[in-house]
Amino acid sequence: MAAPFGAAGSDLGALGPAEAAAAARALSLPAEAFGNDPAVELIWAARAHQHAEVHFNLISSVDPQFLKLTKADDQIYAQFRKSFGDLRIDVLDPEDLKSVPAKEKWRPFCLQFEGIVEDFNYGTLLRLDCSQGYSEENTILATRIQFFAIEIARNREGCNRAVYHRTRVASLATEEMSSG
Repeated sequence: MAAPFGAAGSDLGALGPAEAAAAARALSLPAEAFGNDPAVELIWAARAHQHAEVHFNLISSVDPQFLKLTKADDQIYAQFRKSFGDLRIDVLDPEDLKSVPAKEKWRPFCLQFEGIVEDFNYGTLLRLDCSQGYSEENTILATRIQFFAIEIARNREGCNRAVYHRTRVASLATEEMSSG
């Protein structure tokens, strides 16, 4: 099993405040300014990793059914289920995101959120199996709006509760051991 993101030895978690500020400045420039610059790819990877880590910590510590990920959660969820009513979200099939027919279906869905969701088409890490954490085997690259649509649905439909409950049980067990 691969080490989880942010594990010791990972270059992605090593950004300090100065590097993070530089990364933010660099990421605000148009893509044409960079070409295929490996430094930009590392900055993007660090930002995507940070986003994934924050998201997982959030669903681990707060009951996901009460989470609001964006100001447009209701609109995103309604449009998502209207467009992808039969999409299985607990365990995603990468083909449902990456195949040519899937991309043709996702494109209009994503574009309707331009101007509504900041960085709607920005690359983001998405867990394939929502009962598990972020790992190399359980992660796929998706657009930010795909991430929001799927994670909002997972929260509302109870799929992310497994992570929250597992964390709560572990926390209670630790508390009992330390007080006993």
